[in-house]
Amino acid sequence: MAASTAGAIKARLESLPFGVPVFRDGPREGQDEPFIVVQEGMPAGLDSTANGDFGDPDAEINIIETVTVDLVQRARVKTGARTTKVTERYGLAEAIAHALHGHPLPAHPAKVTAVRAQDIDRIPIEDNRVRHSITVQVHRVLLAEEVIPQ
Repeated sequence: MAASTAGAIKARLESLPFGVPVFRDGPREGQDEPFIVVQEGMPAGLDSTANGDFGDPDAEINIIETVTVDLVQRARVKTGARTTKVTERYGLAEAIAHALHGHPLPAHPAKVTAVRAQDIDRIPIEDNRVRHSITVQVHRVLLAEEVIPQ
Protein backbone atom coordinates (compact mmCIF):
# COMPACT_ATOMS: atom_id res chain seq x y z
CA MET A 1 0.00 0.00 0.00
CA ALA A 2 1.28 3.44 -0.91
CA ALA A 3 1.52 6.12 1.77
CA SER A 4 0.23 8.97 -0.41
CA THR A 5 -1.51 9.94 -3.63
CA ALA A 6 1.81 10.33 -5.44
CA GLY A 7 2.82 6.88 -4.22
CA ALA A 8 -0.44 5.36 -5.48
CA ILE A 9 0.01 6.99 -8.90
CA LYS A 10 3.65 5.87 -8.97
CA ALA A 11 2.54 2.29 -8.22
CA ARG A 12 -0.04 2.45 -11.03
CA LEU A 13 2.43 3.78 -13.59
CA GLU A 14 5.14 1.28 -12.61
CA SER A 15 2.67 -1.57 -13.21
CA LEU A 16 2.31 -0.56 -16.88
CA PRO A 17 4.55 -1.79 -19.74
CA PHE A 18 5.85 1.70 -20.65
CA GLY A 19 9.40 0.96 -19.45
CA VAL A 20 9.83 4.45 -17.99
CA PRO A 21 11.12 4.95 -14.41
CA VAL A 22 8.78 6.87 -12.09
CA PHE A 23 9.89 9.14 -9.23
CA ARG A 24 8.17 11.19 -6.57
CA ASP A 25 9.13 14.89 -6.46
CA GLY A 26 12.16 14.55 -8.77
CA PRO A 27 14.50 12.15 -10.55
CA ARG A 28 17.70 10.85 -9.01
CA GLU A 29 20.88 12.70 -9.96
CA GLY A 30 22.11 11.84 -13.44
CA GLN A 31 18.87 10.10 -14.47
CA ASP A 32 18.63 9.64 -18.24
CA GLU A 33 15.44 10.41 -20.14
CA PRO A 34 12.73 9.38 -20.40
CA PHE A 35 11.46 9.51 -16.82
CA ILE A 36 8.26 10.43 -15.00
CA VAL A 37 7.96 12.66 -11.92
CA VAL A 38 4.79 12.70 -9.77
CA GLN A 39 4.08 15.71 -7.54
CA GLU A 40 1.04 15.80 -5.29
CA GLY A 41 -1.03 18.29 -3.35
CA MET A 42 -0.91 21.23 -5.77
CA PRO A 43 -3.58 22.27 -4.68
CA ALA A 44 -6.13 20.31 -2.68
CA GLY A 45 -9.59 21.52 -1.78
CA LEU A 46 -12.97 20.35 -0.55
CA ASP A 47 -15.12 18.30 -2.86
CA SER A 48 -18.30 20.24 -2.16
CA THR A 49 -20.49 17.83 -4.12
CA ALA A 50 -19.43 14.79 -2.08
CA ASN A 51 -19.20 16.06 1.49
CA GLY A 52 -21.72 14.99 4.10
CA ASP A 53 -23.25 16.83 7.02
CA PHE A 54 -20.89 19.63 8.07
CA GLY A 55 -22.48 19.61 11.55
CA ASP A 56 -21.40 16.01 12.15
CA PRO A 57 -17.81 15.84 13.48
CA ASP A 58 -17.59 12.22 12.29
CA ALA A 59 -18.77 12.97 8.76
CA GLU A 60 -16.53 11.85 5.92
CA ILE A 61 -14.56 14.75 4.43
CA ASN A 62 -13.92 14.43 0.72
CA ILE A 63 -11.24 16.39 -1.07
CA ILE A 64 -10.05 16.91 -4.62
CA GLU A 65 -6.27 16.67 -4.80
CA THR A 66 -4.50 17.96 -7.88
CA VAL A 67 -1.46 15.96 -8.94
CA THR A 68 1.03 16.79 -11.67
CA VAL A 69 2.60 13.93 -13.62
CA ASP A 70 5.56 15.14 -15.67
CA LEU A 71 7.02 13.06 -18.47
CA VAL A 72 10.51 14.25 -19.44
CA GLN A 73 12.00 13.00 -22.71
CA ARG A 74 14.94 13.70 -24.97
CA ALA A 75 13.50 15.29 -28.13
CA ARG A 76 16.08 13.99 -30.64
CA VAL A 77 19.62 12.67 -30.91
CA LYS A 78 22.32 13.58 -33.40
CA THR A 79 22.96 10.81 -35.93
CA GLY A 80 25.43 12.62 -38.19
CA ALA A 81 27.02 15.96 -38.88
CA ARG A 82 23.71 17.37 -40.20
CA THR A 83 21.13 14.77 -39.23
CA THR A 84 19.11 13.93 -36.14
CA LYS A 85 16.71 11.19 -35.12
CA VAL A 86 13.54 11.84 -33.12
CA THR A 87 13.61 9.98 -29.81
CA GLU A 88 10.52 11.56 -28.26
CA ARG A 89 7.84 8.91 -27.87
CA TYR A 90 4.82 10.68 -29.35
CA GLY A 91 1.63 9.49 -27.70
CA LEU A 92 3.28 8.35 -24.46
CA ALA A 93 1.87 11.28 -22.46
CA GLU A 94 -1.61 10.53 -23.78
CA ALA A 95 -1.20 6.84 -22.89
CA ILE A 96 -0.16 7.80 -19.34
CA ALA A 97 -3.17 10.11 -18.97
CA HIS A 98 -5.47 7.38 -20.32
CA ALA A 99 -4.02 4.82 -17.88
CA LEU A 100 -4.75 7.11 -14.92
CA HIS A 101 -8.15 8.48 -15.99
CA GLY A 102 -10.88 6.52 -14.21
CA HIS A 103 -8.46 4.16 -12.43
CA PRO A 104 -9.44 3.49 -8.77
CA LEU A 105 -5.83 3.67 -7.45
CA PRO A 106 -6.21 0.66 -5.12
CA ALA A 107 -2.74 1.28 -3.61
CA HIS A 108 -3.97 4.57 -2.09
CA PRO A 109 -4.49 4.46 1.70
CA ALA A 110 -7.73 6.47 1.37
CA LYS A 111 -10.91 5.64 -0.51
CA VAL A 112 -10.59 7.11 -4.01
CA THR A 113 -13.89 7.92 -5.70
CA ALA A 114 -12.66 9.36 -8.99
CA VAL A 115 -9.47 10.03 -10.96
CA ARG A 116 -9.68 12.49 -13.81
CA ALA A 117 -6.88 13.36 -16.21
CA GLN A 118 -7.65 16.99 -17.01
CA ASP A 119 -5.08 18.17 -19.52
CA ILE A 120 -1.66 17.64 -21.03
CA ASP A 121 0.75 20.49 -21.74
CA ARG A 122 3.84 19.98 -23.93
CA ILE A 123 6.65 22.27 -22.81
CA PRO A 124 10.01 22.39 -24.61
CA ILE A 125 12.78 22.77 -22.07
CA GLU A 126 16.50 23.39 -22.39
CA ASP A 127 19.10 20.91 -23.56
CA ASN A 128 16.94 19.27 -26.25
CA ARG A 129 14.42 17.95 -23.74
CA VAL A 130 10.65 18.15 -23.75
CA ARG A 131 8.30 17.90 -20.78
CA HIS A 132 4.68 16.82 -20.92
CA SER A 133 2.84 18.00 -17.82
CA ILE A 134 -0.32 15.97 -17.12
CA THR A 135 -2.77 17.44 -14.60
CA VAL A 136 -4.75 14.81 -12.70
CA GLN A 137 -7.49 15.37 -10.14
CA VAL A 138 -7.96 12.69 -7.48
CA HIS A 139 -11.26 12.73 -5.61
CA ARG A 140 -10.70 11.00 -2.27
CA VAL A 141 -11.50 10.82 1.40
CA LEU A 142 -9.37 12.94 3.74
CA LEU A 143 -7.78 10.55 6.23
CA ALA A 144 -7.89 11.30 9.96
CA GLU A 145 -4.11 10.80 10.16
CA GLU A 146 -3.70 13.67 7.68
CA VAL A 147 -5.39 15.93 10.24
CA ILE A 148 -4.46 14.46 13.63
CA PRO A 149 -0.86 13.28 14.11
CA GLN A 150 -0.51 9.67 15.22
